[in-house]
Amino acid sequence: MSVMALSPVTGRKILAVDDDPDILKLLEMRLVAAGYQVVTAANGEEALAHIGVSRPALVISDLRMPRMDGLALFDAIHQADPALPVILLTAHGSIPEAVDATRRGVFGFLTKPFDSKSLLQQVEAALRLTAGAHVAADSTEDQSWREAIITRSPHMENLLSQAKLMAMSDASVFIQGDSGTGKELLARAIHKASPRSRRPFVAINCGAIPEALLESELFGHTKGAFTGAVRDNKGLFQSAEGGTIFLDEIGDMPMPLQVKLLRALQERVIRPVGSNTSIAVDVRIISATHKNLAEEMKAGRFREDLYYRINVVSLDIPSLAGRREDIPLLANNFLNALSTKYGKNLNGFSPDAMELLIAAPWPGNVRQLQNIVEQTVVLSTTPLVSTSLVQKALQDDIGGIVPFEIARKNFERDYLIKLLKATNGGVTQAARLAQRNRTEFYKLLQRHQLTPALFKDDTSGQAA
Repeated sequence: MSVMALSPVTGRKILAVDDDPDILKLLEMRLVAAGYQVVTAANGEEALAHIGVSRPALVISDLRMPRMDGLALFDAIHQADPALPVILLTAHGSIPEAVDATRRGVFGFLTKPFDSKSLLQQVEAALRLTAGAHVAADSTEDQSWREAIITRSPHMENLLSQAKLMAMSDASVFIQGDSGTGKELLARAIHKASPRSRRPFVAINCGAIPEALLESELFGHTKGAFTGAVRDNKGLFQSAEGGTIFLDEIGDMPMPLQVKLLRALQERVIRPVGSNTSIAVDVRIISATHKNLAEEMKAGRFREDLYYRINVVSLDIPSLAGRREDIPLLANNFLNALSTKYGKNLNGFSPDAMELLIAAPWPGNVRQLQNIVEQTVVLSTTPLVSTSLVQKALQDDIGGIVPFEIARKNFERDYLIKLLKATNGGVTQAARLAQRNRTEFYKLLQRHQLTPALFKDDTSGQAA
């Protein structure tokens, strides 16, 4: 009980994995008694399934298990979340195994039967090391640093856990991801979580500024340095003093400027265009690109030495198609914000409309989703955004082609509506036109939740 009183990391979630139910129960009892939340798994596959849902702060696993052993489980965990610590237990403990495990990044290695005191000491040490990196969704810890990133995706939550851990250091961060995935939002979140949060965050798109002006934008210039330079300009490095510079699309930076950026990062000094004086700067660099810099280096378009300078730690932000569970959350958030902006009273999307959004390919990622939602908000005349409105917005949008099954379902529903309108809600006549029997036609109407009575004209004697 003294551990519970003294440890500031109790209450956090631990995943225990062992194919021996007695050992698993003993582990659970020891950890719960020490004040931790515990989730258990009987094998590696079950453990991996738990990780995405439970998001533990630590994994304790047996080394020798059938199908997937502890080291294989560690490799799978480490590939998905390098910051999640793993402690291995084994009844076959040996120096070679321990050395191999620790070299591969396993946090700790204990032999069975394990000593409870040693186990809890390792657990506490592992959790102290990653304090703040794996925060449960219902934690009271301040989450304002990541409030602009809306997600329930386990992949994104793991990414944010790593970002929080990176934020506490001053290392350069490299963000890889497709256009529209939210790289700048992630960079801002890292800045807000860092000790530099009270200082400026300055963002620049390296591909959006002409080569002739980019050096001046970054490093500044003196009066008269070039035509149009009517006064001294500090540049972004000086403007961000003590804070963070986000270099978006750094893969588009011209080679001559890459040399000057490398010097600035290595020596922490800059020289404004037209000046002979170097100026010391203190900034943290976060960079991003949608390009594959490994291929750019092979093609001679990006300097290898600069790559290793900016890529001290890296994050790979997933596409929207890789986090489809976030689409309803994002779409409704955009709907609420845009409804306020345009003075509309919209309550949400129809179920079929949301199904369309979830199934769409989203080559433009979150930015494309926001644009689609904005179009539907502007054009909507009903409290609920309709399927047809979303379908039209997707079809009008470049790359917004819906999958075949969704397209067929929408065509079928529209076809049935046209039949009911043409026959004034008469099912017999509509079924005859469709060359289907009444029973089959009724099943089609039920599948699409269509009520024939809604299509009847009260002045007509049309029979159903």
